[in-house]
Amino acid sequence: MGWRGPLATLLIVLGCVLAPISVIAVWSANQVSNTDRYVANVSPLIREPAIRNAVTDKISTAISNQIDVRHLTNTVAAQLSHRGLARLGALLSSLSGSIASGVNGFIHSAVAKIIASSRVQKLWIRGNRIVHEQLVLALSGKKSAITVSNGQVVVGLAPIVDQVKHNLAARGLTIVEKLPPINPTFPLFSAKYLVKAQTLYRVLTALKWIMPILALACLAAGVYIARRHRRALIGAGLGLAASMLVLGVALAVGRTLYLNKLPGTIPADAAAVAFDTIVRFIRQGLRVLLVLGLVVAIAGFFTGPSVTAVRTRQGFKSAFAAIRGTGERAGLTTGPVGAWVYKYRTALRIGAITIAALVLVFWGIPTGLTVVVIAIVLVAVLGIIELIGRPPVRADPATPPGPGGK
Repeated sequence: MGWRGPLATLLIVLGCVLAPISVIAVWSANQVSNTDRYVANVSPLIREPAIRNAVTDKISTAISNQIDVRHLTNTVAAQLSHRGLARLGALLSSLSGSIASGVNGFIHSAVAKIIASSRVQKLWIRGNRIVHEQLVLALSGKKSAITVSNGQVVVGLAPIVDQVKHNLAARGLTIVEKLPPINPTFPLFSAKYLVKAQTLYRVLTALKWIMPILALACLAAGVYIARRHRRALIGAGLGLAASMLVLGVALAVGRTLYLNKLPGTIPADAAAVAFDTIVRFIRQGLRVLLVLGLVVAIAGFFTGPSVTAVRTRQGFKSAFAAIRGTGERAGLTTGPVGAWVYKYRTALRIGAITIAALVLVFWGIPTGLTVVVIAIVLVAVLGIIELIGRPPVRADPATPPGPGGK
């Protein structure tokens, strides 16, 4: 049997196992070390209704707790009673709950409108950018503005609260201007894990480059070592697609487990939206590799020696030859260009495939649809090469000599 088959199989399987790990490693490294990617990932959150509602509830509650309308109403009622307006004081005291509810409702409604504004969306993006830049500095072991409170590494949300206070004052609730600074904090992680996080940061930064290269090297080596390269290529493509399906299932299971373990204080709809938004680049990456694996497997199959592949290729060649012949009979001919294309058709095909691969590699953020479109364009270009390429006209067989050698 030899060693090449088992070794090729082992390398291809290893490459398929490393592929989803590579997707996770690249995503994790981008979220931890690349501020632009992180901001691009979290910026859509503030436009999601569930997230807006959760932020609105948090900020309006923080402001309402600072104002404490019921306490203020009872204080005013007591002062009125002390000045001889007992009946008015009692009436005001009895209405303290309704007044507090109305004011809190007004605050909540106003905060909801403010959170939906473009200004707060810009604050959200700017705030996340600043926070992430400081987090990268902290993880890199450099001086950072991120602070530690009660053993937690936290970031402040004061800029958004200040914007809310300013808008509430403009709407008539001027009492918020007299409130002390409100700076609710958002915990990132325990301070005792900062050193571990710094180590993880360095590991992820390295894995971002090592894992994809290692996965690709294993797949390429497996195909190269295999006795039947085309069959190995088909297996590698299908294995890559299958590994991406496994990753998709793992994300779905992880999402369910995450939502089931949420504390009751966190809205489930907001948590679901946040999870789906944050991992959307993982899903996008796995779709790209899934489609790419299928495209490679299909291409490997239809360039192979199977009866179906051979008949399919012959059918296309016959169709192109018929179209070319019809055009030539109508006076349309590719002339010397067609002869040149036919002569260098192999080089042109390799060039087209190489260009398609480079376009995919250097595409900013490709999607599964991007891979499909590139594959369709490549097939069209290969078809044009086949259509334009005009094989040389074969000379008619020599007329057999007649009697007497004439």
